[in-house]
Amino acid sequence: MASADVEDVPQKDVSYPRKLIYCGECTMPLEFCEFHPNYEKCKKWLEKNLPDQFDALMRLSEDDPTAGGEGEKKKQKRGGRGMIKTRKKTGPQKVTIARMQRNKRKYVTVVRGLSTFDIDLKVASKHFANRFATGSSVTGDDEIVIQGDVTYDIIDVVQDKWAEIEDEMIEDLGDQKR
Repeated sequence: MASADVEDVPQKDVSYPRKLIYCGECTMPLEFCEFHPNYEKCKKWLEKNLPDQFDALMRLSEDDPTAGGEGEKKKQKRGGRGMIKTRKKTGPQKVTIARMQRNKRKYVTVVRGLSTFDIDLKVASKHFANRFATGSSVTGDDEIVIQGDVTYDIIDVVQDKWAEIEDEMIEDLGDQKR
């Protein structure tokens, strides 16, 4: 049974049916764009495509300092899905190649560090599989495992395929244990 305090009565100041406008960048209603990790892109899209809505939202955010001001991130209190964080690729740009023993006489070659050069790992894995006629797969965030011992030829293949990777940026770690 419904509570006596809550009634489904239309409000006088609101026109029905309500019309929602969605952001073209994050595909959420305009009021929720500030919670998206790419809020700056949303603001640029809004300013370009819906300038009147942009002015209204900016006036609201200036009047209310708790309504998601510039540079301020909202912390999630509890439950639900957290903020989507954009990953930044930092660290030294270096490709490491290692040979790991799988069984007594079987080896796999592990290539790490290609994603720091903005190389698509699936494309690289497919290229290695075709080039060496072996199985190759992407395991983890920045790791390609190639079946077989191809350490002797992998450095030349990487430099031929991706010219931005120089010889000093490739490190052969030799044999390693899993």
